[in-house]
Amino acid sequence: MANVVRDPKEHPEAIIPDLSADPIAKFTKDQVSFVYGSIWKQRYFTKIGDDYFPEPAQWDVVNHAWKPYLVKSGTDWWEPFYPADNMKRPTGPLCDGCHSVDYNIHTKQVAEWNVGCERCHGPGSKHVEHPERGNIQNPAHMDYVAASDSCIQCHSQGRPRTSPIEGVYYDWPVGYTVGLRLKDFWSLEDHTLGQLSFTHFPDGTAHKNRMQGNDFVQSVMYRRGVTCFSCHDAHGAGGARGIQGMRRPGIRGVQRPQRPRGPHRLLRTATGDAARRRGMRKRVRPVAGPERLLRAAVGLQDLLGTAAGAKRGLRPAVGAQGVPGPAASRRESPALVSHMTRVASWPAPVGR
Repeated sequence: MANVVRDPKEHPEAIIPDLSADPIAKFTKDQVSFVYGSIWKQRYFTKIGDDYFPEPAQWDVVNHAWKPYLVKSGTDWWEPFYPADNMKRPTGPLCDGCHSVDYNIHTKQVAEWNVGCERCHGPGSKHVEHPERGNIQNPAHMDYVAASDSCIQCHSQGRPRTSPIEGVYYDWPVGYTVGLRLKDFWSLEDHTLGQLSFTHFPDGTAHKNRMQGNDFVQSVMYRRGVTCFSCHDAHGAGGARGIQGMRRPGIRGVQRPQRPRGPHRLLRTATGDAARRRGMRKRVRPVAGPERLLRAAVGLQDLLGTAAGAKRGLRPAVGAQGVPGPAASRRESPALVSHMTRVASWPAPVGR
């Protein structure tokens, strides 16, 4: 579980820096109702009425420095609909839907803060009283789309299909619960190929953080029925990145490589449009250990992408915006090619 949000009154150790040394915005520990984060950055929220608001300063944990915090103009899609003042940007519509369980947009109350069990398994009171498989949602027993939706609901950038909702602009899929189709509530952020935006690189991959879902749904693995938790263990979270353990027996825990764009960028696939394909020759290093699995995934991507393109008469060269195609000339070991060929024969999943 991700215990990102903490109450400093219950956890006084949660506040990392000396607040009195903040040169940007002066606020005291008594004014802090919640602390957000402890690994990369730490933000501080004050409560006014029934709403929480972010202080205009954040602590850079990595560089041990204070930095301003304000979502700037021309960034997030919702920014034009809120004043350029943190004290007029409540976290309820913009944050709390993903950092809590069952946030109620009318009462502004939550069942619990952070990602608890019911965030991914739905209401659990009946299951607690009478533990049965039939009275609890389990993404592991769902088809691959619904299963991954339970993660993508928050690990993606998009906007509600209905907006505003009762005059308020929300930045999370209001109304969605596990077991429903996320696409009925949430639309992934659009992008024009060849353009660098706040959310995307020119090749269409994620530029902003917390966009694993945007990349993953375009990958070969997703189309072949692999889910987020086929690799990541949400119940055994550990380390700085929270979720990083492999579930398959016989494979040691795999961590994300130290790269700014993360592993899901390496899992994109050719979709028939040469401009959306990207060779990974320069990004893959011949090293052993955790990155070996990612290298195999990239090889599979190129193998399937090139084959799919060949069937459509597409050339694995350069796309319309100058984005390189799959690195067909990269040499791979015979064992790796054989393995990828077997994986490529997997049948398409049922339930799409």
